This record gives sequence, C-alpha cells and structure tokens, in this order.
Amino acid sequence: MANKQSSRILLESGTNEIEVMKFTIGGNLYGINVAKVVEILISAPVKPMPHTHPAVEGIFKPRDTVLTVVDLPKYLGVESTKGEKDIFIITNFNKMFIAFRVHTVDRISRISWTDIQKPDKTVSGGAESVATGIAQCDGDLVTILDFERIVAEIAPQTTIQMSEVESMGPRDRNEKPIWVAEDSVLLSKMIGDSLRKANYVNLHMYPNGRELWDALSALPESDDVEQDVALIITDIEMPQMDGHRLTKLVKDNPRFKSIPLIIFSSLISEEMRIKGRQLGADEQLTKPEIGHLVDVMDQLLLAHAK
Repeated sequence: MANKQSSRILLESGTNEIEVMKFTIGGNLYGINVAKVVEILISAPVKPMPHTHPAVEGIFKPRDTVLTVVDLPKYLGVESTKGEKDIFIITNFNKMFIAFRVHTVDRISRISWTDIQKPDKTVSGGAESVATGIAQCDGDLVTILDFERIVAEIAPQTTIQMSEVESMGPRDRNEKPIWVAEDSVLLSKMIGDSLRKANYVNLHMYPNGRELWDALSALPESDDVEQDVALIITDIEMPQMDGHRLTKLVKDNPRFKSIPLIIFSSLISEEMRIKGRQLGADEQLTKPEIGHLVDVMDQLLLAHAK
C-alpha cells in the first residue's frame, strides 16, 4: 500500500520532508500527502445515496469494504463529465476510508515542508480556503488540498465535536500556557474553541511548527521556560515545519525537553506511532477525538506538576 511505503521512508529519514502525490482536475495540478493514500483504483460504478452533500457521489464496494465516493471536481466547482478513465484515490485519515474522484494521477514528489508556502489570501479565498499550501514539485506548481477541511464540510459529524467537551460538565479554570501548532484554519478554530470550552484559557495558536519553534527559541534564557509553555500540542502535516520535526527539536533540546508534548493528528497509524515514540512525544492522539485530548492534557499537566 502506498501509505505504508511512504511511512517507512519517513521513519527511516527522520527529516522535515513530505511525499506529495500529484493529480489533476480540469487540467490543474493538485497534491495530497502520500501518507493519507491507501491505493489508486480505476473509477467504478457508484451507487447514489440520498440526503447527502452535493459533492458526495455515493458509495462503491471494492472487495469487502464499502467506501464513500467524493466527486472532487464537483466539490471544487470544476465543470467536468465523469469518464471511464477517471481515478479513485482511496484515502485513510481520521480513522475513515474515503474515495476521491480525480481525472488523472501523476508522479510522487518528495520535497521539504519548507518548500510549501501558505497560499496568498488574494488567490486562496482567505481563511476559508481549501488549499493548505502551494508547493514547487519537480518544476510544477502544485496546490496541496486540505482534505481534512473537505471532509469536515461534507460530513460535519466526522470532525471535532464540541459536545464531547460539553459532556464533561463544569471544569476549573486553567491558566497554564498551552501552545498549539495547527495549519488548518478551520481545525485551529475548532481546537481553540473546544479547549476554551474546557476552560483552558491561556492558548497560544501557531499556524505551523516553524512559527511555534521560533517563538519557543526566542524565549529569554533567564526565564523558567515552563512558566511560559506548560504543554505543546502539534499536528503532523504543516507547511514550513511538520510536527515530527518540531517534536525532535523540542525533545533534543535540554531547555525544552521536559515540556509535555502531544501529537494530535489525522495520520496516527502504527508506523507513525513508532516514529512519534522515537522522537520523544509524550502522547499521540488521533483527530477528531477532542474529549480524549482534554483528558490527556489534564493527566499530563497533573503528572508534570508533581
């Protein structure tokens, strides 16, 4: 499987790199992290389902698994007709398997996260953009899509649920500084709102690992660093610096290594858990389990205070 092969490569390298699978829709190049990809299939007949999002094409059953098919051209507003040569990209993230219809699949490019830039708001649609980054891959300009945002819009019940925090009931106010690195504007807002609902009121939100690391490195040497940063939460996929690279930098640094660090990502697989443990992450949790995240934060902060 493509995602397992990619994970093994990333485990071996330990670098701030990503493998991007390029695909086309309406002649335009887009990209997806290979770590999200399970396999590539030729498109097949799809059974329509009632009362779904307009971009949900229906379901199909390759082998023994029923998969939801998302018509990505339709979601992106591209006028196109379905063809026999279309491709289904089968993905696995957030503990879900989903098929995305695209027109063609191109090669895989391995690049550094530093080569991925956030799109300019004038061309990306601002905060609501479905593009998580723009990358130069083998001479091609590629739009990296925010697949987590796409699924959250199509099926809101599958993403972070504030109700998980509300069900915990009244909680004591916690003013310990919590630093969060998350590049998705939508998910950053959801995480921030949920943690504030859990009465974590001192949040510092960063759009990628690089900006969090720069802020951490800028703290005065004379400071008691844990008064400034009580706990770090990081996504894995982020432009400029991914969560694994951030984890390595934090845990290899004598000044910062005692700060509890949680990896909170849609990509937590067994291979990724091994990588996270090797790098020193204190916990690794799968999105969208926000209630579990709050529980683990409580435990780590309590244990660290002893």
